[in-house]
Amino acid sequence: MARYEYATVPLISHALQQILNQWGEDGWELVTVVENVAYFKRAKADA
Repeated sequence: MARYEYATVPLISHALQQILNQWGEDGWELVTVVENVAYFKRAKADA
């Protein structure tokens, strides 16, 4: 069964694309955006 870790990131309008691209480069998938907060997930590394 896949396990995930999650992160929440406040979004700043003048740096929106940079923020989303950086998190994507780090392997995070954008799940949703609610009230200027981005919610990301990625598969958890096996311990």
